[in-house]
Amino acid sequence: MIRRCLIAALLLGLVAAGPTLADDPVLRIGTEGAYPPFNFVNDKGELAGFDVDIAKALCKEMGRTCTFVATPWSEIIEGLEQNKYDLMVSSMAYTEERAKRIAYSEPYYRSHAVFIGDPKKYQDISPEGLAGARITAGKGTMQAQYLAKVYGKSTLVLGEDQPEAQALLEQGKADLMLGDAIELMSFLESGEGSAFEFIGDPVTNDFLQSTAHVTARKSDTALLEQVNAAIKKTRLDGSYERINDVYFPFSIY
Repeated sequence: MIRRCLIAALLLGLVAAGPTLADDPVLRIGTEGAYPPFNFVNDKGELAGFDVDIAKALCKEMGRTCTFVATPWSEIIEGLEQNKYDLMVSSMAYTEERAKRIAYSEPYYRSHAVFIGDPKKYQDISPEGLAGARITAGKGTMQAQYLAKVYGKSTLVLGEDQPEAQALLEQGKADLMLGDAIELMSFLESGEGSAFEFIGDPVTNDFLQSTAHVTARKSDTALLEQVNAAIKKTRLDGSYERINDVYFPFSIY
């Protein structure tokens, strides 16, 4: 049965590189696939990005064979609860609300939330300074929840995911976007995002956490212990740094 599952996964191009144990079950990894450069679908139609490569490295350290499942962000926690996958490696930040449903590993990278927009039009990013402005973010993200909570005098124009939110900004349907600083860097450096810049300082508070975690069902604490050990091993053997350097000119750990 396991061999048939592996063959099927290979045909789909979804099996991560690394040693496999014949008596080990396949470890299913859920990720979004719409959050570049962390996770996205490449030109070959395959899931790729920092999250995917880190997941493969963790699988290798754990001696597991892994497959990947692309899931919309708005459904990703529900998919874990419904046993569609065993772990989520999808830049999931900690919130108290999420922690009621899922369990978290140690952090595997850190970042901050920032606004981007036209610096000639906006400098003051306080709720008063952005009163009347149209602000976008991806639905279901912490940034969208924070905007709804704090920026009541602004108009929220949410995208289904991060790329759609960026498109709303580019098309002039939104004036600013609140998102993850590292994720937005590649957008600002692209032709589509070159007209925009970071506005103001990073938004840091108790609500907008700056760490990303591997997550699992609350019942799978033993699995998360293995994940935590694997994260430490990737740091010690240099594999984390090698993956980091593919995507970023600085350490995001």
